[in-house]
Amino acid sequence: MFNEYGKHILEALPASPVEILGLSGLPEAGEKFFALSDEKKAKELAQKRKDELRERALKPIKMMSLEELSDQIKEGKIKELKLILKADVGGSLEAINETLKKLTTTEVRLNIIHQGIGAINVSDVILAEASGAIILGFHVETDERSKEEANKTGVDIRTYNVIYELVNDIKTALEGLLEPRLKKIFLGRVIVRQVFKLTKAGVIAGCYVEKGKVTRSAKITLVRNGALVYEGSIQSLKRFKDDVREVSEGMECGVSLMNFSDLMAGDIIEAYDIEKIARKL
Repeated sequence: MFNEYGKHILEALPASPVEILGLSGLPEAGEKFFALSDEKKAKELAQKRKDELRERALKPIKMMSLEELSDQIKEGKIKELKLILKADVGGSLEAINETLKKLTTTEVRLNIIHQGIGAINVSDVILAEASGAIILGFHVETDERSKEEANKTGVDIRTYNVIYELVNDIKTALEGLLEPRLKKIFLGRVIVRQVFKLTKAGVIAGCYVEKGKVTRSAKITLVRNGALVYEGSIQSLKRFKDDVREVSEGMECGVSLMNFSDLMAGDIIEAYDIEKIARKL
């Protein structure tokens, strides 16, 4: 251990800058050092903490890329994005880490399971494979062996030279994890004038499009005497005897509803679409 003048010292007091040789690995910015009088106990404690961190990180999850996150989101399987960060120097790593932490919300979480200085190596790929993480590198390279391992296991490795691009990619991925806001878009209002009970087609409502339009794919609500009676979708939409995709204002049509046959003259059917609006962080 040496002081700032390169002189060998046996102890360091609080706030004293020192240079330490002989460490088995490169510490990260902000990490704490603890001094123990017994070297054996120190090694045992270090190994125990290392094993605990590894066990916490190693959870068998199917690999995915940022592009594949959307499929996982639709299935409701994920609300967390796991990352492994590698950078050229500690300053860059600390800046990226702090910026990414600000993107975490109560709905979606960014979990940095490992970060380090230097090139992306096989150990990083193995950890990413075991934990389901994505590897992000800043101003670092990936050796050929690591690339081969990543291609074989499906680990997603992304390298950047601009911090903004790295953060923007992760921000976009996290925004995809947010549940979209749903907006009801009014399409049209239909009045039921007469109800027909047919042998093959079931119950068909003879209707008049009073306002807007009604489409085959629309969601609908059925209101009777001011009360909501049914909410669902259209089973068939006809213009005379032909199946049609939509009927416009001022025209007549035949409508049958999905899993509902208790239609009455005077019922009001309102057609609408649901628009999903992506949310931003």
